[in-house]
Amino acid sequence: DDAGLVATPAPGAYDCYMAIATAIAECSRAGGGRVVIPAGNWLVKGPIVLRSHVNVHLAAGAHVFFSNDPADFAKYGDIDCGPNGKLVVSRWQSNDCLNYSPMVYAFEQHNIALTGEDWTSILDGQGGVPFSGTGDCWWDWKGKRKSGTQSQVGFNPANPASIRTLAPELTEQQARMIEGSGERWRMDENFLPALAEAGVPLARRVFGIGHYLRPCMIEFIGCTDVLMQGYQVNQAPFWQHHPVHCRHVEINHVHMDSMGPNSDGFDPDACNLVLVRNCTFNTGDDCIAIKSGKNRDTQFGPTRDVLIEDCVMNSGHGGITLGSEMSGGIEHVYAQRIEFRNVNWATSPLSTAIRLKSNMNRGGYLRHLYVRDVQLPNGVQTTPGWLSPLPGSPIAPKSVAASGGAIVTIDCAYAAAGDNVRTRAPQVSDVHISGVKAGNAGNGKGNYSCYQAMVILGPVAFDYNGADPASVVPVNGVSISDSDFGTPSNAAQPWYLYNVRGLTLRNVTIAGTVHNRSLSA
Repeated sequence: DDAGLVATPAPGAYDCYMAIATAIAECSRAGGGRVVIPAGNWLVKGPIVLRSHVNVHLAAGAHVFFSNDPADFAKYGDIDCGPNGKLVVSRWQSNDCLNYSPMVYAFEQHNIALTGEDWTSILDGQGGVPFSGTGDCWWDWKGKRKSGTQSQVGFNPANPASIRTLAPELTEQQARMIEGSGERWRMDENFLPALAEAGVPLARRVFGIGHYLRPCMIEFIGCTDVLMQGYQVNQAPFWQHHPVHCRHVEINHVHMDSMGPNSDGFDPDACNLVLVRNCTFNTGDDCIAIKSGKNRDTQFGPTRDVLIEDCVMNSGHGGITLGSEMSGGIEHVYAQRIEFRNVNWATSPLSTAIRLKSNMNRGGYLRHLYVRDVQLPNGVQTTPGWLSPLPGSPIAPKSVAASGGAIVTIDCAYAAAGDNVRTRAPQVSDVHISGVKAGNAGNGKGNYSCYQAMVILGPVAFDYNGADPASVVPVNGVSISDSDFGTPSNAAQPWYLYNVRGLTLRNVTIAGTVHNRSLSA
């Protein structure tokens, strides 16, 4: 019954939350079914929560505007956390927590589907719309504004002064190592990883109201047989799609269009059997970023058996990225027929096409990555995005373009200064890339495809700060074949290697020179 529905997201518009929630509940009680959101503009002041055997479908022209009031996503969760709100089990940057509900959510459900008729079927998170018509919005919680806005990177007095308040079993030495110096660890974005490092149970990792960890747009946790198909996402507060510990996941013909901070397109986290097909990406961060837990939150194991094919990356930071949250491991990832268009190459270029990032905190492993048939008509950024090494590191400042500028990047020292505990060395092996074709684009100083063709930075033993000797293994078993990387702007050094054993180049063209050789460093 659509009586009373107002086709507008304007203030005072009818809230469709209860109508949608009731329809889903009725379908579930009947053993399953399809809930159709018709054409029009619909305001939803709360999450759409999927249940087993239910398909929520957006008709052509259906535009769902989720509320831009954070409190609306702390009203309907199953876990009553008092002043923090009614929250849900969530995962923020691959650490488990109780937090605001994502806009579309499911927990431990089976055979669920979120679908649309076409890309006029829109889910709009209103991430950039001010909460009260003026002032802050979800995206401001990233902390980029200088106006004193509270954010995930601001000191939060709601977080206790000592990690031992929540983890009394820690020794003083362990607590000091987790906290580091000063109060940075009490920022929300650091406080949650500290809780994970300390082994604090999920029930005591309470965020929500009074904290500033933005929810994902769409998050499914512990689900099987998941389909996402045929719709568009706009203005996600945070990551656009985040399946966690899910099995048999398919995302097909979805248009991810969100240019806000951390608006990754699709981030499978500790998932098995994942298919990504016929999707397009316009993102303010990585297009696809494969995860598997962070710190000690590895109970769901690795992400494995992922197929990515026939996708278009129009813009973003990394095209296909693995990590940095990969503590549980990543294995058997296959990608083919991918076009990195880099349409904003002149103003906001793609940082890198294929990227792995980890460090001595994340650890984990990557093995058996296969990528073939990759087109980059406009290359990637042609200026270096420098790695920031730890003070005293053998890696000199402004010497490694691990943050941007290479078409292929393996970075095992990613953002090391951001982690106080660095006791888990990452391992990378069996990476095979073929059929890369990069074009050159003019930047006023010449026509180039990248800064360097590849940057492969293996684990840096200096970064380790554990009690036992570091077990550091070079990156090994990497091959690149039948590829043309165009013309790097750094003609004198077309690649960078550190702690790499046996990189094989076969019929690889860089700046017109064909390379057939094995490299180690």
